[in-house]
Amino acid sequence: MMRMGEQLQRIGSYLGHLVRARTRHGVHSPFVYDLITHVLRPSNELPEFRTIEGLRADLLASEQTIRVNDLGAGSRVFDMPSRAVADIARTALKPPAQAQLLFRLARYFQADEVVELGTSFGLSTLYLALGADEGTVHTIEGCPQTMRIAQHHFDQLKQRNIHPVLGSFRSRLPETLAKLSAVDLVFIDGHHAEEPTLEYFEQCLGKAHSGTVFVFDDIHWSRGMERAWEVVKAHPRVTVTVDIYDLGLVFLRTEQAKEHFTLRY
Repeated sequence: MMRMGEQLQRIGSYLGHLVRARTRHGVHSPFVYDLITHVLRPSNELPEFRTIEGLRADLLASEQTIRVNDLGAGSRVFDMPSRAVADIARTALKPPAQAQLLFRLARYFQADEVVELGTSFGLSTLYLALGADEGTVHTIEGCPQTMRIAQHHFDQLKQRNIHPVLGSFRSRLPETLAKLSAVDLVFIDGHHAEEPTLEYFEQCLGKAHSGTVFVFDDIHWSRGMERAWEVVKAHPRVTVTVDIYDLGLVFLRTEQAKEHFTLRY
């Protein structure tokens, strides 16, 4: 269970976010204003979204229990290696609004090569794959049982532009990046700890270009993740960051002056 100190940290960081956050009318960057207008705010639902959300409903209704090999920062809710699929789906999957935001990011920036760290049951992967329909999503997962369920979902929806990779991020991310000439979108999820988050960011930077988009999950998960977020913001290659609390968006746009945004969109 989440400890009292962790609860207070999350409450404090959220209140701080609300105090700092601007709406789109307080944003004077054309790039970020367009990002809010065309990516953050739209809620158009495609028929494919309903299909993916049907998988979510099945997971939430599942009575299956699996053994979880958690190679990341672990779960704040569960400590036992055997977990109910429904409980994992309820606490670990990205909510529909966030998952659909990943779709819009991939589609808006026309991502060709996408790297996802943390497949889980594959719902966010499917949204990314729909958005990057002309590209490939390389998704890495450390738990064989969750990957098995994700692969079933990929097969069920006949989503062919997904390249699943089983293994730890530390061992499989370098191998995956070595096969790519560049990365266009990187979603860093599944290992919510300061040091590895920064390690994976630096590795992916080696294949990044000025149009690459980084998405960091749970940047306010802990004080360690908040420190990691500050380091990312200060990186010399980073020019624009957008903090929407649950996710952090990072851009390397060489044509733009360094600026950080905290948004309530």
